[in-house]
Amino acid sequence: MSLRLVRASLQTEEMDDFHLGRLLLLLQAKDLRAAKTIEGITKLAKYDFLLRYPNCLERALEAAKKRPEKAEVKEHERTTIETKMIRFRYGPWDKRYRRWIGLLVARGLATTFVIGKTVHVGLTEKGRQIAGQLSQNEEFHDTKKRSDLIVSAFGSYSATRIKEFIYEVFPELETMKWGDEISI
Repeated sequence: MSLRLVRASLQTEEMDDFHLGRLLLLLQAKDLRAAKTIEGITKLAKYDFLLRYPNCLERALEAAKKRPEKAEVKEHERTTIETKMIRFRYGPWDKRYRRWIGLLVARGLATTFVIGKTVHVGLTEKGRQIAGQLSQNEEFHDTKKRSDLIVSAFGSYSATRIKEFIYEVFPELETMKWGDEISI
């Protein structure tokens, strides 16, 4: 792998729009089902963990007695720089979720509201339109398909259940220190 490719990968990782597009498709998958919102930022983060790391999605599907081949993980996805993740406070986590949700809301693409202590995140009509456009884009084909698969397989899990499930399937996360690289 050339240094130029590594730099390009790092630049993409730092681009908010790249992440916002992925989250829009994840929110769209939930929106198209009976429930219109994802209940909780931690739940969103766990779904996004499975979306960002298809090798982990495959492992989670197998643990849930679903068909792991539906994740359609390509060989290059098993060995790319993207397959590495850092252990944060709540397991696989990215400190930018609140920022990304704020950006989606500020751009009129998502809405948030609180019930009890739970932040609900859902799409606005404009967000639905943009997500619909993204889902038609060939570059987002795998993201769209996997978003639908995640919501289909794990959408009925409560926030607590998806967190517990992630720790059951990936027990190595619990013993890691914050900041350690996750190599799953």
